[in-house]
Amino acid sequence: MRTDFCKAFGVAYPVVLAPMAGVVPDELVAAVSNAGGLGLAALWHVSEDELRVSVRNIKSLTDKPFGVNLNMDFPSMAHLDACLEEGVEVISLFWKPPGEFLTHAKSRGAKVIYSAGDAADAKAAVDLGADAICAQGWEAGGHVRGTVGSMALIPAIVDVVGDIPVLAAGGIADGRGLAAALSLGASAVWVGTRFLAAAEANVHPVYLSHLLASSENDTGHFGDLFDIGWPDAPHRALKNSTSKMWEDAGRPELGQRPGEGDIVASSAKGGDVLRYQSKSPSADLRGSVEAVSMWAGQGVSMVKEVQPARDIVRGIVEEAKLTMERVRHF
Repeated sequence: MRTDFCKAFGVAYPVVLAPMAGVVPDELVAAVSNAGGLGLAALWHVSEDELRVSVRNIKSLTDKPFGVNLNMDFPSMAHLDACLEEGVEVISLFWKPPGEFLTHAKSRGAKVIYSAGDAADAKAAVDLGADAICAQGWEAGGHVRGTVGSMALIPAIVDVVGDIPVLAAGGIADGRGLAAALSLGASAVWVGTRFLAAAEANVHPVYLSHLLASSENDTGHFGDLFDIGWPDAPHRALKNSTSKMWEDAGRPELGQRPGEGDIVASSAKGGDVLRYQSKSPSADLRGSVEAVSMWAGQGVSMVKEVQPARDIVRGIVEEAKLTMERVRHF
């Protein structure tokens, strides 16, 4: 299954690990790359020195391509320069328009993937030189910039970017999703929620148990619920006691929400976690983990077991092949 994306980025399979800050350790990034996909590390939230340590660690764990994700809502050219100095070959840029970050990365020989929420956003990034576009549908977990579902968004972006590979994101957690994405013109899939149940993921057991038990109806898309630390950034997460408290109070605005200022959890490294804080529930969290922002996409209903990342990648690819074979017999 060698698509245009695979050829351009030097990977065996069209499966990309979505960058998920705080819960994707170096080992998971390397495992996805070693399995033939493309691992992406979200390192925009750590210091430059920590970024360098992670990049070097991933390199010690794999000789396959991998990338680093940077968040344009928290832009740091120093972080990008650190990536380039460490020889990172793929840079993923997310949220606001990439501007000089994209052109600078390209000038140093890196390949750039830009995550877009609509066709105009994608076309602007391609005009700047983006090597691939992640079409992030509204079904996606975590922070979601667009408002269009994957089924409509993917072909819309495919139609405006020419020969540039498109990665389909949002609600994709198995091989049927990969087969559907390819049929819509995408060249790979960008998978997050499924990899939260990878054996290598750094997720809290409470978070994991909710992921494994949830249906497609158990997530909510919120404009400004978990906004402490990252305001004005719509997101999708599992419904929980915090979202219910807020909903029951009539969705009040910032400053009037019930439980504001409550410390609901803490971690040795990150300190106290407030209710309504944007925080991935990592394994070291202590306290009311269920009340924290448990990011998940609508594809969570397909997450049923913990597996090594290698088996997840290969399972997606094999199921996609079988699905496409069945379709050919119609």
